[in-house]
Amino acid sequence: MAIERRKVSLADGRDVEFLVTGPEGGLTLVVHAGTPSGLVLNAKVREAAIERGLRVLQAARPGYEDSTPRPGRTVGDLIPDVAAVLDAIGAGEFVAVGFSGGGPHSLGCAALLPDRCLAAASVAGVAPYTAEGLDFLAGMGPENIAEFGSAARGWEALSEYLDKEASALAGVTGEQIVAAFGGLVSDADKAVLTGEYADDMAESLNGAIRNGIAGWRDDDLAFLADWGFPLADLGGRVAIWQGDQDNMVPFAHGRWLAAHLPGARVHLEPGAGHLTMTVTAIGDILDDLLDMAGRR
Repeated sequence: MAIERRKVSLADGRDVEFLVTGPEGGLTLVVHAGTPSGLVLNAKVREAAIERGLRVLQAARPGYEDSTPRPGRTVGDLIPDVAAVLDAIGAGEFVAVGFSGGGPHSLGCAALLPDRCLAAASVAGVAPYTAEGLDFLAGMGPENIAEFGSAARGWEALSEYLDKEASALAGVTGEQIVAAFGGLVSDADKAVLTGEYADDMAESLNGAIRNGIAGWRDDDLAFLADWGFPLADLGGRVAIWQGDQDNMVPFAHGRWLAAHLPGARVHLEPGAGHLTMTVTAIGDILDDLLDMAGRR
């Protein structure tokens, strides 16, 4: 099915750019992409969703693509934007999946839109920066340690760091993506970063920085701040997927979330990397979501 690229204007004057595809009568799957990400709907996700009759919605967070920046935003601040885009396409109930930096936003949907979000999954998603008993940086690749170290020093230090990173990434191709990620990708991830998936990833990175680093920077700062919603009362409506070969978001993050989300479905996957489950397990992830939502 064709992918439609649209934009909605919000009551506060901001614009949100988004993609939508799939059958209009299908249950909506809200996709929260990682950090940084432009408006590119991963082909594996799209195909698996449409096979299950789902309508797919992916919105660019503020500062990415043509979505208006929103400095100082929290993770929770994004959830009303999701509701507004759902309203714009005439969708009511939905399920959500978030990959990497999209994981907290997926959990936010379950927490802040409980009457609409039937189930949510966090796939290789970060835990809170101030999580008790978790060393947030331990096990991360050197690039992420440098990035979050800059974020901890504040807006100016992070902006300086990301400006350099964005310059280095500009124009990256699928064939260059493994080298561009450096120490952030494990051998498991390198094995799947080929062909169409690598091309999608490169296109997404280029889209993310097309209009500057605002989206990337504000994502990072939001992860380090209070997320703006509680985790403890999400009940049986969320699933945590995490691999033990992840150099971007280490396995300990998934274990922490699993231990602190009572009733969550937990999938701690041996041998899986940060990116692999998008390729190898997306069908299982969506089936699990639909089962939680009572729609399988």
